[in-house]
Amino acid sequence: MSIILNPTREKSLLRRHPWVFASAVKHVDENPAPGSTVDLISSEGLFLARASYSPYSQIRARAWTFEDEPVDKEFFRVRIRQAIALRRMSKVEGQTNAYRLVHGESDGIPGLIVDRYDNVLVLQSLTAGSEFWKETLADILAEETGVQNIYERSDADVRELEGLKPITGILRGTITNPQLPITEYDLKFLVDIEHGHKTGFYLDQRENRHRVGELAKDRDVLNCFCYTGGFSIHALANGAKSVLSVDSSADALTLLEENIAFNRVRVPADRHTTLEGDVFQLLRKFRDANRSFDMIILDPPKFAPTAAHAEKASRAYKDINLLAFKLLRPGGILVTFSCSGGIDAALFQKIVASAALDAGTDATIIGHLSQGSDHPVSLHFPEGAYLKGLVCVKG
Repeated sequence: MSIILNPTREKSLLRRHPWVFASAVKHVDENPAPGSTVDLISSEGLFLARASYSPYSQIRARAWTFEDEPVDKEFFRVRIRQAIALRRMSKVEGQTNAYRLVHGESDGIPGLIVDRYDNVLVLQSLTAGSEFWKETLADILAEETGVQNIYERSDADVRELEGLKPITGILRGTITNPQLPITEYDLKFLVDIEHGHKTGFYLDQRENRHRVGELAKDRDVLNCFCYTGGFSIHALANGAKSVLSVDSSADALTLLEENIAFNRVRVPADRHTTLEGDVFQLLRKFRDANRSFDMIILDPPKFAPTAAHAEKASRAYKDINLLAFKLLRPGGILVTFSCSGGIDAALFQKIVASAALDAGTDATIIGHLSQGSDHPVSLHFPEGAYLKGLVCVKG
């Protein structure tokens, strides 16, 4: 089975970018099933790559390999072994027992996300290709890691674009309690793999949480979009004077309080308060009440999943950053993030600079932040670098 591309549309594949969009496709031979393996052929008849086929998605094919080689169980075993070796090389297990084990395209397995939470793997299958091979992939993961408990969280919205329904539940083994205890830089967290965001925890922010903790000593901290309190707990454990954690989810705040108690030896609960509500509205109320803080953390949800949403998302990012600058005391620190694929690092920095200008303040960048080392980025797939962060000091 093969896909013939339109003339000149092979350029991205020659650069080893794995995606082929519907507009690049001239002809599909033999009516392949969703997720099945197809050869990608140039308009001149040259082999380009071997890929998974997705008839419902605008990304019509995703390359498994650019070599003329079989795509079978042993092919995926090699890819998973390489992913495991990369995590060992990055020494991530010296920081935590919870980390990303497989990161989709950047590990050569488009559509597959696997996060390890100690003795449980949480798997997300996001594309027709990863769905086609899911059972095989689960078998290999169990064999290569020795972890027999695998929970599936294939419930991301992107599956709908692939013609796939959401699926959650135990895929392998026995998991009696969906709330799993993990450690991170000697701090402890409970992770809800059944109902939590993504696979349960924002593993990509681990190194950034540690950095924020180092900066938080003796500061009054406002943590916006706090979720279950990763940044808050690191700040408190490192000597923050006070931390106010804000989120719109009552369930997340409840788990945050449990995490505070879980770390009671190192985290002083009397320095912490939670507030449920809409961050945009609460920041305006704080401004009107002349509240101020020494550090503000902005880690909002994805405002712009694609470039088509960039304009609207830019306004939202500017709004919250402008308010944050107004609430910061002189010399205060703003730690601000975007996880939106439609907003690149250069644009995000321009947005934050514009927010500071409109807030009537000067600010200096003292750090650029990104996803942790267990979320690698292939040089051929720049979209993998989705998390952007700035550490700014107010003048």
